[in-house]
Amino acid sequence: MADTDLMQLYSRRILALASDIPRLGTLDAPTGSAHRRSPQCGSSVTAHVVMQDGRIAEFGQEVRACALGQASASVLGALAVGLTRDDIAQATEQLTAMLKTDGPPPSAPFDGLEALLPAREFPNRHASILLAWQATLDAIDASQG
Repeated sequence: MADTDLMQLYSRRILALASDIPRLGTLDAPTGSAHRRSPQCGSSVTAHVVMQDGRIAEFGQEVRACALGQASASVLGALAVGLTRDDIAQATEQLTAMLKTDGPPPSAPFDGLEALLPAREFPNRHASILLAWQATLDAIDASQG
């Protein structure tokens, strides 16, 4: 990977998102929690939710990932409260399509994920980018199970 590729991949926007992740930490009494780890790079995310009336009422996340995974978790953390499982699933599908099949960036309110568009060219980073979203879906499922 050339230095210019690295500079593009870790753009200022990505680094800004990664340095300010909303809702870091655990919750006192989550209704569901889930942990995901990428075997490729070792990144991991644990998501904690409190669900009320089918929506995320409280959200916490423990993020140990590269800047790309952190940036993705930052976008999620800023938006999670008030969302439904379907909202998170739709964003996850759109993000996956953007990364893996040249799909467009996710639609609003998830359009901040467009900052991760340069990662499309680096498949070894996709798993880390998707971790927070997948862990959140698992946490919601654990809450409802």
